[in-house]
Amino acid sequence: MGSEKKARTETKRNRIIDWAVFAVLLGAASAVTFLLFYRQTLGNSQWYPSDMEAYILEMQGLESKYSFPYPVFFKFAALLHLFMGPELSVALATMLLNSLGMVLTKLAFNHIALEKLENALGRERQLQEREGEGRGAMAGGRSLSWLAGILISLAAVSLFFISMLYPPKGHYLPGIRFRYVGVFSANPFHNATYMAARPFTILAFLWFAKLLPIYERGPRSRRALSEAGKAKGVQSAQALESAGGQGPAISDYIFFSIFLLVATMTKPSFTLVMVSAAGLLMLCRLFRSRFRNFVPTVLLGLCFVPTFLDLLYQYSGVFVPQEGQERGVGFCLGEVWAAYCDSIPLAVCLAVGFPLLVLVLNYKEWKRDSLFRFSWLLYLAGLAEAFLLYEKGFRKWDFNFSWGYMCGVFFCHFGALALLLQVTAARVGMIRRKAGRREASGAEVREGESRACRVSESESATRWAFALLALQWLAYLWHVLCGIAYFASLMSGATYY
Repeated sequence: MGSEKKARTETKRNRIIDWAVFAVLLGAASAVTFLLFYRQTLGNSQWYPSDMEAYILEMQGLESKYSFPYPVFFKFAALLHLFMGPELSVALATMLLNSLGMVLTKLAFNHIALEKLENALGRERQLQEREGEGRGAMAGGRSLSWLAGILISLAAVSLFFISMLYPPKGHYLPGIRFRYVGVFSANPFHNATYMAARPFTILAFLWFAKLLPIYERGPRSRRALSEAGKAKGVQSAQALESAGGQGPAISDYIFFSIFLLVATMTKPSFTLVMVSAAGLLMLCRLFRSRFRNFVPTVLLGLCFVPTFLDLLYQYSGVFVPQEGQERGVGFCLGEVWAAYCDSIPLAVCLAVGFPLLVLVLNYKEWKRDSLFRFSWLLYLAGLAEAFLLYEKGFRKWDFNFSWGYMCGVFFCHFGALALLLQVTAARVGMIRRKAGRREASGAEVREGESRACRVSESESATRWAFALLALQWLAYLWHVLCGIAYFASLMSGATYY
């Protein structure tokens, strides 16, 4: 009973530290992003360049010379405009929605990795549970489980500040003309609608990742899941779903459909790559199963219908000729992309260097982790669209299909970071367990040269695993440092490209 009470007290303390630290980070991130967005609303083409001027006009119902058939962001800003000026309302709307994305990312990472990290860092409690009290329990020293929440908070907030990799000012890479244009960033701060769509795209991505491993079993009502869970001694429907044997709840289909639709009505760029990736994956599974999963596939496909209808409305103007201009979607082989970058392969590496390294060093997780796997599929869909498609007519060189590519870059980092947190928990747990055993047996007599050799080999493998883990975190830190430098340059009024 004493150990259980101690564990509950430790967990409560960890949660307080966790959310206190996250609140500070979120407040700081919200403050600096709001300051940038507000400066952009007052800027021009030379200082703080962005599309804010057009967004302000659209929010007020005035002529902006552009078409914005996705109203969510503008309606939200108009609601705030009832209480404040137009510039302030647009900047605040952008900041609030972007910060909501940070909160959702924090909750998602907590769900994915918090318990694993706490177990890995809570060395004393872990040794008590695994080796029994009195044997090795005191060998590990104090628990560090409180660090788990802090690490996840730092990861969640920093993800919204990463950028492409680029050299210091005055240095150039072969084939790379600009630091942003042609390479592209997961966080294009100059585009408010992209930043505002972030929370809804995250929700749609996470809900589809939740449906992906189980949708082929067919839907079950929440009540049916609860009753089946009680019969099997499972405490919740979620636990039963993860245990296997049951399909997703009907409510999960509804939530996914709503989140995807709202994301589309905020900015459709994510939806284009999401629909492409999801559709390709569902078709492959349908053919692989020889149509045995036809009904579950159709049911999941119905979730996309409201979004398809909205896309038809939004993109109707793309296919309608105006003033003799050719309209529609054309196909090419990187022609538009090559206009901004002479080395597309290098640009790809600069945009997703960290996810590439995580993929190479954790390739076995490709089959095990559906969220990581789908994040890469989403990125590849965005890459294909940016390389192969363009809008015909005067908008050809606007390279609007790059927005979907940037969504893919963000979620590729999202999936890689979520996986790295889990890998970190496994590696740290292994290292700390071995350290605890060495300390507990430190007073024992040596048992011969062969034992010493095995210990040496084990220590070598541990050092190698730790070195690879550190390499992945350093790659992520590189993206973060570049992102902070990029953000600082935007704050000073520099151009985004």
